[in-house]
Amino acid sequence: MSGMNSISVSARGIGRIGQVVPAIVFGVAFLALWESAVRGFDLKPYFLAAPSKIGEQFFKNYARIWEASMVSGGNALVGLVAGTVFGVAMSFLLSRYRFLGELITPLAIALNAIPIFVLVAVLNNMYSITSEIPRRVMVTLVVYFIVLVNVAKGLTQVRSTHVELMRSYAASEFAILRKVRVPNAVPYLFTALKVAAPASVITAFVSEYFGGLQNGLGSRITSNIANAKNAAAWAYVLGACLLGLAFYAVSIILEGIARKGEAK
Repeated sequence: MSGMNSISVSARGIGRIGQVVPAIVFGVAFLALWESAVRGFDLKPYFLAAPSKIGEQFFKNYARIWEASMVSGGNALVGLVAGTVFGVAMSFLLSRYRFLGELITPLAIALNAIPIFVLVAVLNNMYSITSEIPRRVMVTLVVYFIVLVNVAKGLTQVRSTHVELMRSYAASEFAILRKVRVPNAVPYLFTALKVAAPASVITAFVSEYFGGLQNGLGSRITSNIANAKNAAAWAYVLGACLLGLAFYAVSIILEGIARKGEAK
């Protein structure tokens, strides 16, 4: 029996490696093509930096990139957690009181349609220049909308047969919520998190372009571009990409833990 378990575990490991290998091969091929194009066409550094130069700048400025990533990542994390909590809480209210959904959903859509730079500019005027609150609020708003739409859908779009069966046993609305609606909404929540996690990073460093402390990834990218240091700017872009991937990986890990808990 233990032998069969070890075989199944190894098979799953091989399957996961098989999923990663094509992405790695494609990434290496893309970087090789990029490097060849820069060298073959003799592209100037101010036009397009070569991956080798970007890698050199990344390791040369690793400490600064890490410091900036901690600032942008911290703002993204605070906004992600706050937006998720508010989004889930509001989705429960909207699923329970349908008239609130008719009032709040259009307002949430309209708020989400406002460009980031407009809201950040307004928020920056409300707080001091040294405050990180405007960026965190901006991330919270973006994440809130993503989570709200998905979780509310999961809470409301349940199979009518399940609800009718529960009501036939005289189950209360709370019991229906706990045993039918919430389990149905959990996959929607993790789908929302897989979208919201990298979106929170993007929003955090894009918000830095429009004022506040110049200590995050976004401000470092713009300052290096302004000083014609394109390779260094791309190194900070690489840091932002790695930060977004880290957030996405954590959301996948949390989903896996939740699925294992449900299986038990």
